[in-house]
Amino acid sequence: MIPGGGQPNMQQLLQQAQKMQQDLARAQEELANTEVDGQAGGGLVKATVTGSGELRALKIDPKAVDPEDTETLADLIIAAVQAASENAQALQQQKLGPLAQGLGGSSGIPGLPF
Repeated sequence: MIPGGGQPNMQQLLQQAQKMQQDLARAQEELANTEVDGQAGGGLVKATVTGSGELRALKIDPKAVDPEDTETLADLIIAAVQAASENAQALQQQKLGPLAQGLGGSSGIPGLPF
């Protein structure tokens, strides 16, 4: 028995959960189709990732290529990919943050994750 004598409207709870699930799926699809960039070395190396973190493109300016110093190029690539990934995480937070907050205990039923 629920304190206060009220019974939760299960149909309403299920509809809310279904809507949140649809919103989450839509946001995840949008993230997968959105590209963000990161760069290093003043733009000598540019990385493009999706909002979900998948590396899509890597552009290396020929000026960054020194056969005698491949370590610097590798560092620039890593820095560009990391910058792009950080931008993707910020986009994820922006898109999914409000949905995640909506999933936090809003059902009123203990033990359910939504």
